Amino acid sequence: MSVTREQVAKIASLARIKVDEGDLDHFVPEFNAILGFVEQLGEVDTSTVEPMTAVIPQKLRLRDDVIDADPLTGGGKQAEVLANAPVAEHGFFGVPKVIE
Repeated sequence: MSVTREQVAKIASLARIKVDEGDLDHFVPEFNAILGFVEQLGEVDTSTVEPMTAVIPQKLRLRDDVIDADPLTGGGKQAEVLANAPVAEHGFFGVPKVIE
């Protein structure tokens, strides 16, 4: 596959990149070299390669979810928290109805 001067101009327009008319001829072989490399990659046999999501192993950096880990912010404080609410109903904050 190869691109023409007009196609390079259209790509530049779609990417909203201003390219001078004289530079369009310079970019045609550049695009063709890139497309040739992509075609080369398509010829590589990857049938024996396992799919992967990353090149290096990754571990999630999350803390353990421990209830009551901190006595100030842990669980078991429902009554104390709801004491600050203007309206508390059935163990929850009471809010005005916004949908009719």
